[in-house]
Amino acid sequence: MTSTPTDRQDRPAPEPEAPPAARRAPDVPAPPVPRAAPAEPRRPLARRLWRGRPEDPRWARPAFLGLLLATAVLYFWDLSANGYSNSFYSAAVQAGTKSWKAMFFGSLDAGNAITVDKPSAFLWPMEIAARLFGLNSWTILGPEVLMGVGTVAVVYASVRRRSSPAAGLIAGAVLALTPVAALMFRFDNPDAMLALLMALACYFVVRAVEDGRTRWLVWAGVAIGFAFLAKTLQAFLILPPLALVYAAVGPRTWRRRIGQLALATGALIVSAGWWVAVVELWPASSRPYIGGSQNNSFLELTFGYNGLGRISGDETGSVGGGGGGTRSGQWGETGWDRMFDSEIGGQISWLLPSALILLVAGLVATRRLRRTSVTRAAFLVWGGSLLITLVVFSYMAGIFHQYYTVALAPYLAAVIGMGAGLLWERRAEPWASVTLAAAVVAAAVWGYALLNRTADYLPWLKWLVLVGGLTAALGLVFAGRIGRRLALGAAAAGLAAALAGPTAYTLSTVNSAHTGSIPTAGPAGASMMGFGGGGGPGGGRGGPGGFGRNQQGQQGQQGQQGQNQQGRNGFPGGGTGTGGFPGGGMPGGQSQNGNGFPGGRTGEGGGMAGGGGVGGLLNGATVGSEAKKLLKEDASGYTWVAAAIGAQNAASYQLATGDAVMAIGGFNGTDPSPTLARFKEYVADGRIHYFIASGTGGGMGGSGSGTSAQITSWVEKNFTKVTAGSSTFYDLTRKTGGS
Repeated sequence: MTSTPTDRQDRPAPEPEAPPAARRAPDVPAPPVPRAAPAEPRRPLARRLWRGRPEDPRWARPAFLGLLLATAVLYFWDLSANGYSNSFYSAAVQAGTKSWKAMFFGSLDAGNAITVDKPSAFLWPMEIAARLFGLNSWTILGPEVLMGVGTVAVVYASVRRRSSPAAGLIAGAVLALTPVAALMFRFDNPDAMLALLMALACYFVVRAVEDGRTRWLVWAGVAIGFAFLAKTLQAFLILPPLALVYAAVGPRTWRRRIGQLALATGALIVSAGWWVAVVELWPASSRPYIGGSQNNSFLELTFGYNGLGRISGDETGSVGGGGGGTRSGQWGETGWDRMFDSEIGGQISWLLPSALILLVAGLVATRRLRRTSVTRAAFLVWGGSLLITLVVFSYMAGIFHQYYTVALAPYLAAVIGMGAGLLWERRAEPWASVTLAAAVVAAAVWGYALLNRTADYLPWLKWLVLVGGLTAALGLVFAGRIGRRLALGAAAAGLAAALAGPTAYTLSTVNSAHTGSIPTAGPAGASMMGFGGGGGPGGGRGGPGGFGRNQQGQQGQQGQQGQNQQGRNGFPGGGTGTGGFPGGGMPGGQSQNGNGFPGGRTGEGGGMAGGGGVGGLLNGATVGSEAKKLLKEDASGYTWVAAAIGAQNAASYQLATGDAVMAIGGFNGTDPSPTLARFKEYVADGRIHYFIASGTGGGMGGSGSGTSAQITSWVEKNFTKVTAGSSTFYDLTRKTGGS
């Protein structure tokens, strides 16, 4: 049996004095460097950037730069159509441009009343850009796009090192054309930074396996630490496979490997813990309340609402879990097939069957290589990260949104690129060509199935994908026996068929506006869990303002009109007859605007609320010119120009006026902040001008018993109601006659 490129690239790493692996072709061991050899003239920087490594084909670096440019153009396309995207986080960005304290803590308002329900690191790039160039859609979303381009570059670099430039380009293209990636790298949620840092962590661990240098593991720890400061415990999902892979296959002695991993753990703790320590040690009386917690503790937020509660469904202070660990819940059905169902399939799963096939093939092909095989380690790192994230997402019973699946995209893309590159190199072996063909068949058949779910969207495309993919697969079966040009033609046709479906959904995504808290990718009807957030023309999914799984496009939870089995509102904390959400009715029922979701227009899931000035739990409010004028009067004399129940409602008014608005109860309206006594102090001190009427009877705070409900009741009894256009306020400087 002849030696394959994969065999040759896994020989022992060179000693430290030899050139590092990055400076040689991955398939050829570096020869010893003569001590007396004259130094090669250094090429000009511009030429090095354009030409790349000397051992690469001449087309490799221009093609890579073209991939990055195309990704940037795609993601920047009509970016301003998304407006402020998730106004909850955009308001925090605005606050960070006005207050360094708000920027550090991640406050929702410049008055530092309460933070967002995440650490603040993911906000910093947006806040820096907005401080430099002003607050607008481009400064908020532009850094997200750049992180997307950076993630494509990292995935390309990792795959190219262990395979070939062509395999790296395939991996980068798969990532760039994943619909949910195109969505979230143009949105202001924490997921863009999380995906970039997780990809970097995988890259660094593979580099550590190459040469055994501690610095790569330390950098991996730093990447995961800062990822924790973007989205808390989700960053730790891939820790087990990364640590186990290096412990098992690292090139040093086992004692040295354990020591290196200990240093990496220390780097992780320091990079994540410094901010946590400051927040926990800072006197609570002089910092904002930690949004999303019930005890003003970031650690409680981390391990509760944002951590283990997401797994078990027991999320104190949230809008409810996923059925207490049962298969069916309000956040979708759990189970091994969750990533393929009608709610999530079109977001991420286009090439997931192919990735699983290629992952198994890669591990089988490298099973006989030495323990320190870098190629096998790369499959274990990226494939292990894919599998563990896939399993957790499939079975988590708590809050789960479709866009979370962007975390899978870098791992999936890397496995696709490495697997395709390895099987192409071994195409002369029948098992390799047949397996490569099977991966193309899986992509074509599943692409047909996903496209068939939106039968009215490009109806011809599903047949092109199916027929083209099957034809290409037939050619790939004989790739080792036909000429190279014919084999390349079959491979190109197979790749085109595999990417046609996700490309169409990606183009639909970038050509549609997405706002609200829960956006989805693809054309209208691609996801049947319409819980806020736009996604094709018109925004939401599941029918007019719908919420539940709703394949007919009608209102979710038909006929209930927001009522549960006991005749009360379907969500915890809702007041009888008014809806448990700030802004109006229950999902699937009628909101005060007459739509199926609070604050949403019929047929819209993501935009601002219509009707009055009141928003909903997941979408912001429409702020009329009269309301804006009212709030701007004497605004400089107040810490907060207004206070509102729920963060989306407050954020909309804050973004419209440019002045701080207090979000009572945080995102859900359930946080015990501020207390009624503290709110009375603020009013007595003249720090709040208006209270924005929500008409919710206390929002999510409980039927007349929660903090939000208590504040609402006190304000309504003691202060004068005023109207501005279609919005209603209470002037906290004017008491009623009977007070």
